[in-house]
Amino acid sequence: MKILDIVDGVFPISSAIENAYISFAEMTCSAVAVVTDQFNDGERVVGFGFHSNGRYDQQGILRSRMIKRLNRAGARGFLNTEGTNVDPDKAWRVMMANEKPGGHGERSVAVGTVDMAMWDLAAKLEGKPLFKLLAERHRDGISDDSVYVYAAGGYYYPEKGIEGLTEEMQSYLDLGYDTIKIKIGGASLSDDCRRIEAVLALLGPGQTLAVDANGRFDLSMALKYAQALNQYDLKWFEEPGDPLDFKLLAEVANVSRNPLATGENLFSTQDARNLIRYGGLRTDRDILQIDPALSYGLVEYLRYLKMLKNNGWNSRSCIPHGGHQFSLHLAAGLGLGGNESYPGLFAPFGGFADDAVIKEGRIELANVPGIGIEEKYELMKLYRGILNENGW
Repeated sequence: MKILDIVDGVFPISSAIENAYISFAEMTCSAVAVVTDQFNDGERVVGFGFHSNGRYDQQGILRSRMIKRLNRAGARGFLNTEGTNVDPDKAWRVMMANEKPGGHGERSVAVGTVDMAMWDLAAKLEGKPLFKLLAERHRDGISDDSVYVYAAGGYYYPEKGIEGLTEEMQSYLDLGYDTIKIKIGGASLSDDCRRIEAVLALLGPGQTLAVDANGRFDLSMALKYAQALNQYDLKWFEEPGDPLDFKLLAEVANVSRNPLATGENLFSTQDARNLIRYGGLRTDRDILQIDPALSYGLVEYLRYLKMLKNNGWNSRSCIPHGGHQFSLHLAAGLGLGGNESYPGLFAPFGGFADDAVIKEGRIELANVPGIGIEEKYELMKLYRGILNENGW
């Protein structure tokens, strides 16, 4: 097996939405394709990768460092011993050669993008869905039949009031989601409480609401919100303050009766270790949202899960940020607690297979090799464009 090329492209995933901190009007995404000399049913075997929303494209780092190093190493530098498949762990070490520790913000996204493509390729060359490959390697072959997913939305749209918010949330419930999430912190506390109460009024038995401040609050406001939110029975209160302010988080945990959720803006095992050391999180209720595609990929995520286990945490406490197929496979294959979803947002990268059905808040994965990007028509069209532009 030979690697013939590694190519990338940059694409908009802009949406006319805002959270408490940023607008997504100019958001971009990097996509990578790893091209091989192998064929399956007449189609060339290619590994596809991209990164989650919230971080911009990584073309500079990809081309000047990560892809350049992989090309310089040659495929032998990151194939398995038999030369029949890629070894994502070896590829990770090639990409991270000559990188100093620390400073995880942007290179972690670039590495995660390529890492996804390597795992997609590895599973395809073994003819298995990625979740089954991971279960074989890490859970004695046991994978979850379905994965809990929740619908993240409730952004601050221009000129969209409570009526528009409740219509949006009802549409997610109608799709089969049991848990929905809205943004807070972009309005006053009283206005946010009105938004929360309007959405709670929609919910029936077994349905829950989570809220997300996207790191907006200082300590004083975070505590005010936590105390105000205690009057509601919420699934969780997400990112009350700056993601690296562990002291703030610990103080919020002391007063919050609702579970807390955080981690999507931490990008390494070291950062996550500090979070659980100093963030005051509670192993029996709080949620960890580290996003593999933004934090050095699955190779690093496996280290993260090992660290959590050694510190008394269960993998079911992990519900990755991202809302796409890669983290869905990790959830099913590694026994995580679930996965995020953004219905109708961040297309074509966000979301699952085109024919996926949400039933009672859960989703079954397509039984196709790799991640299943081929099951998303618009996303696959984008990748065909990348390949055609590069002579493939």
